Amino acid sequence: MRITTNAILRNYNKNLSTSMKNLDTMRNRVMTQRKYMSTAEDPSSALRATSLERKYAKNNDYLDTVDDIQSHQNAQEDAAMQISNIALVLAKQYGIEGLNGTNITEETRRTYADAWKGAQQSMLLSLNATYGDEYVFGGSDAKNCPFSLETVNGKQVLKYRGVDVTEGDPKALEQLSKDSHFIDLGFGLEVNDGTPPDEQYNIDPATAFNTSLPGINLVGYGKDADSDSKNMVVLAGQIAEELAKPAGDFDYERYRTLLNKFEDGRNDLLSEVTILGTQTEFLTTTKERLENNKIQIAEDYDNVVNVDMAEAIMDFSWAQYVYNASLKVGNNILTPSFIDFMN
Repeated sequence: MRITTNAILRNYNKNLSTSMKNLDTMRNRVMTQRKYMSTAEDPSSALRATSLERKYAKNNDYLDTVDDIQSHQNAQEDAAMQISNIALVLAKQYGIEGLNGTNITEETRRTYADAWKGAQQSMLLSLNATYGDEYVFGGSDAKNCPFSLETVNGKQVLKYRGVDVTEGDPKALEQLSKDSHFIDLGFGLEVNDGTPPDEQYNIDPATAFNTSLPGINLVGYGKDADSDSKNMVVLAGQIAEELAKPAGDFDYERYRTLLNKFEDGRNDLLSEVTILGTQTEFLTTTKERLENNKIQIAEDYDNVVNVDMAEAIMDFSWAQYVYNASLKVGNNILTPSFIDFMN
């Protein structure tokens, strides 16, 4: 087969262009540290990178949400501990000292009554604690003040979101105590259609985190078998009223009964504080998991998009060597022919 000079030149130009293209590609990889510059170069890697970018952004959103919930939870825990500490002083100090009966005077009892009233107001302030512009014990209604203490016909009435915590509808109070506010933290949120007659959507509690803590779960609600209030704030007011009575009207047994019921409420409060501590640990574990996910996603993205610099520099050096060799070959591409030896 006869090989013409034009054929040799065409092949040489084609191969030289290929060498130049490879050199340019390797040069760009070293300078940009990316395996590809456009989706067309590597469609599968580009698709994988896009998916990882979405996961990374969503994971960061979950991390920000966990940080915010942790701060909200800390505000709840601080306020609950304040109430618990106040209740401890009332039950173990003022309450027991007030049980001394004939060993204290009417004036001393009134002093204790003032202490109980002051502590009652302090508990109320803690129950209306805020984080930012939200009330931490308002359940799903965090924009409105949850608790209010009113005097109706000379009697103190404590209301939670407009419902009397003692005399209010038991069903309404029970519903308020179960009020929830779920936040998606990356557990695979599942929303199910509500069944009639409730046509609203229901969230699977196992797939989201409930940030709601109704304040009545801390201090109690409703009435017991003796028709006494189960709410600690109301009981504190009743104890104060009993202590403020004149010596002849002071009912020692009634006072002791109310004090025991207040102590029962304090024990229930401690159980709620323990649950809060468990949730705090859960949030800490969740944050650690999300931080690990963030590192793993970043590593996966790096493997898909970014080059190994040592390998990229080696490939660039080889491409440069090939290009230089191609140029040298060009100097000798036109070999001597038969005509060169003719006279």
